[in-house]
Amino acid sequence: MSVRYELLSKCPYTRARRGRLHTPHGTVETPCFMPVGTQGSVKGLDSSDLESLGFEIVLSNTYHLTLRPGIETIAGLGGLHSFMGWKGAVLTDSGGYQAFSLAESVKLHDHGVEFRSHWDGTLLSMTPESCIEAQGKLGVDVSMSLDDCPAYPCTQQRLVESVERTSAWAPRNLAARLPGQAVFGIVQGGTDAALRERSITELTALPFEGFAIGGVSVGEPTALQHPVVQGAAPLLPSDRPRYLMGVGHPSDILNAVEEGVDMFDCVLPTRMARHNAIYTLEGRVNALNAKWSTHAGPWDEGSVAPTLERYSAAYVRHLLRAKELLGARLASLHNLWFYSRLMQEIRDAIEEGAWHQLRERYRAA
Repeated sequence: MSVRYELLSKCPYTRARRGRLHTPHGTVETPCFMPVGTQGSVKGLDSSDLESLGFEIVLSNTYHLTLRPGIETIAGLGGLHSFMGWKGAVLTDSGGYQAFSLAESVKLHDHGVEFRSHWDGTLLSMTPESCIEAQGKLGVDVSMSLDDCPAYPCTQQRLVESVERTSAWAPRNLAARLPGQAVFGIVQGGTDAALRERSITELTALPFEGFAIGGVSVGEPTALQHPVVQGAAPLLPSDRPRYLMGVGHPSDILNAVEEGVDMFDCVLPTRMARHNAIYTLEGRVNALNAKWSTHAGPWDEGSVAPTLERYSAAYVRHLLRAKELLGARLASLHNLWFYSRLMQEIRDAIEEGAWHQLRERYRAA
């Protein structure tokens, strides 16, 4: 079984849509947020934590899993789901972004990309074929195509090159998939509306099971992100899922949902937790601020994760200051719970026609 998108309802005030993504490992209610488990692990948490928080899909990364423990090792242990002990759906990023952003001495050409491992300097290569084959061996629910993702800023020539190469690689990605393997295409074009439209036209002519807006959150000012999503999302097929890659601030998620985006991933909730930042309805707060040192209650009465009710802001501050592992774990649990609740309330607001009330509720977040 491949994946299938089911549209359930639309917001009467925006382009927001409520749907379901049916996968071999269960149904994912959309719009959804995917916690990032880059190396097969959401830092500090386990699969039962993610299940208890209500997540139905997680993201992992082909590039990092290729480096260690190795695709063949994971395949030999029953695939990524078995390896992680995760029962829900898994989407894997192709690793193209990491190859371009993390590795040194990258050689990019029309056949693929060559680079050196950021761990030990081993020379590696990645092609559309090898990327899809690796994800097929992992047995994931959604495989992402290999694309050419330039950083911001870059020249217009580089943007054109990225769109052309991404389009040229697209059929090769599809040709390499296993029977039933779902592959999403990735739209490029930077902040150039005409190039975005060209990329969408060329990719949506191909039988991808879904489409992603890539090349955002790559260094551009936040003010430029919304127009890109606003222009691109409505042009993507309405019968397939739409995924905005790497974007995860609550206000950015809300803006993108308004344009019809269904899927999100970002390291922000857990990365910010490890840097002492807590998400609340009153905005992001610094858990180390002295004001919390004797605060016996939560950071925000409207943002109390049920599983963390017993822990005060003062206690978590103490743990974080003492560099106790539990501090980062509790902060991560809180932040991911906040995101899980946000997505549930987004889905409810679309169904109930209560979008304006939702925006008011999260105005400071």
